[in-house]
Amino acid sequence: MFAEILNYIDGNIMWGPAMIIFLLGSHLYYTYKTGFMQKHIGKGIKLSLQKDSSDKGDVSVFGSLMTALSSTIGTGNIVGVGTAIVMGGPGAVFWTWIGGIFGIATKYAESYIAVKHRRKHSNGVYTGGAMTAFEYLRKPILAKVFAALCALGAFGIGCSTQAAAIVDVMNGTFGVNKYLVGIILCILTALVIFGGLNSIANVCSKLVPVMSIVYIVGCVAILFINGKYLPETIMLILSSAFETKAAVGGFVGSTIIIAARYGIARGLFSNEAGMGSAPQATAASVAKNAVKPALIGSTGVFWDTVVVCLMTGLVIVSSVVGNPNISAIGISGATLCTTCFSQIPFGSELLVFGILTFAYSTILGWNYYGRNCCRYIFGHKSLPVYQALWIVVIFVGTILTEGVIWTIADILNAAMVLPNMLAVLWLRKEMVEDTKYYLDGDHLEEEDPNLI
Repeated sequence: MFAEILNYIDGNIMWGPAMIIFLLGSHLYYTYKTGFMQKHIGKGIKLSLQKDSSDKGDVSVFGSLMTALSSTIGTGNIVGVGTAIVMGGPGAVFWTWIGGIFGIATKYAESYIAVKHRRKHSNGVYTGGAMTAFEYLRKPILAKVFAALCALGAFGIGCSTQAAAIVDVMNGTFGVNKYLVGIILCILTALVIFGGLNSIANVCSKLVPVMSIVYIVGCVAILFINGKYLPETIMLILSSAFETKAAVGGFVGSTIIIAARYGIARGLFSNEAGMGSAPQATAASVAKNAVKPALIGSTGVFWDTVVVCLMTGLVIVSSVVGNPNISAIGISGATLCTTCFSQIPFGSELLVFGILTFAYSTILGWNYYGRNCCRYIFGHKSLPVYQALWIVVIFVGTILTEGVIWTIADILNAAMVLPNMLAVLWLRKEMVEDTKYYLDGDHLEEEDPNLI
């Protein structure tokens, strides 16, 4: 009964057609208002690798980007894509990718307001995000609402779902007792999160690049094996995204709205563009103006969805198309991914490595967002309690079923989008003006005297 209620809320209220139109429409709107800022993504990638001499911030721009990427590149890029294809058909891959392409502009806009209206605490720590933007707008109630939703939502998208993925893959692949995995995961997480943002950023700066490269190499290897099926794969993804089809081969039949629903929802789970979570890490980065770190922060969507999610989607769909023994009907996203990766030597081990590192880094990154919002509402003294709850929820994630965990996470994700996008909309004018001057006018190294 509880699961049925959650599924109704998820599919008919939080992730109905209205939410899909609203989120995709927002992506298109900010793409237009910023003059298609995606054309600057190459510059953003280059800047992310450079050192910034400014002393206005807690961590380097690379460290903040890795922290943000650690929270976005997670199980959503592997199991999430698999789940989207199982539920929405191959067309879901197209909608995930499109959401990522245009979501880059939304991530830029929300990152801009997070940096522009951040504040510095008495202990020197920076805080920024939709809550400080609402504070600037003198709407304290909305600030508290967003902070509460983020602090609560972090337990879903960034904690329990990731813990469940780690436990499932270790138990299913190697037969390791799930409670033992949960205990070890709790200990490893505690060792890092009690060290603060710099501790998280240091771990993520080392973990994220390695795990991403290894995973992408594995995807390329499978795509090489499936090379002759790629043209058919691409055509199937495109046609399935816009047509009402019966089941094709090993795929479930899907309508346009269902493909878009699962593609965009899983895209949001993966890249968080519109949720206002990752910009909190961007707000803590060293910065001379708000535009430069916002541009760098937006590259996270490019790596996360435009590259990694697309690679996963192509691997899965091409594997089903080319192998009649592989089916995406009636199985879990995790099982589908495992089956597809088993085509290459050590493929199962590579997938396990990817899920373990992706999920663990996400637990670290989202812990920062959640405790940041908790501190905003209750003050610094509340952090030990929040951290303790975080460890407890990690262990709880080893018990709940996959379906319930993902449904709760989807509901909380959608709830975060609404207040965050409202803050971005209210502050769009200054964002557009600064974009024209600093980004389009090539003044990214110029200091904004009003930036804290």
